[in-house]
Amino acid sequence: MPITSLQQQSLGDLVAHELRVLIVSGRLRPGTHLVEGALAEQYDVSRGPVRDALRRLEAEGLVEARRRGVFVTGLTEEDVDELYTLRESLETLALTLAIGRAGPGGWEPAERFVRDMRDAADRAAGGDFALADLEFHSQFYVLSGHRRLLAVWEQYRPTFGVMLDVTNTQDVDLRPSAEAHADLLATARAGDVEHAATTLREHLLGAGNRLRSALRSARAAADQG
Repeated sequence: MPITSLQQQSLGDLVAHELRVLIVSGRLRPGTHLVEGALAEQYDVSRGPVRDALRRLEAEGLVEARRRGVFVTGLTEEDVDELYTLRESLETLALTLAIGRAGPGGWEPAERFVRDMRDAADRAAGGDFALADLEFHSQFYVLSGHRRLLAVWEQYRPTFGVMLDVTNTQDVDLRPSAEAHADLLATARAGDVEHAATTLREHLLGAGNRLRSALRSARAAADQG
């Protein structure tokens, strides 16, 4: 599976993405030994990008460096709980700050991403939907004006992106999710911090539950494959 296009990303980013998809979906099982040389040959890159990718995945908690090399840890139910409780804390703060700072036109990019989600839902384009979904939520961090908060989100954003891809492949109809994002945006634009925070928490709780279900299905399919 050679990587032939940078697509405005580094080779390390692209290798990390490919491995992240395999790990989150369960196609690379916990305990799998990831060998730099074999991965470099598989993806037709030098060992440098592979090393960068493995460091990134280790920071995300998806692999673990041991004395004998790097091994897949994967995502357990506990990992999903940790990721979503962390995100709830971060994003509630980001949303609260964003509501206080966003000017009259501040929410326009988020509105555009809601339109993109609706369009992707109408086309049943799960990948496009996940991308617009991530961009929508990223607006809370951008509008918060909090550099370190944004930096933490950017660290975990790729993991959540792949988890969304896994979730969306299980959804027959993405339109309810698009409308849930529209409702969340409406509460934020109204400036009602408490209502917006409650809506966000309910949104993330539903996303986490859908992810758990999707991961079980994906891993069951991987076991049979």
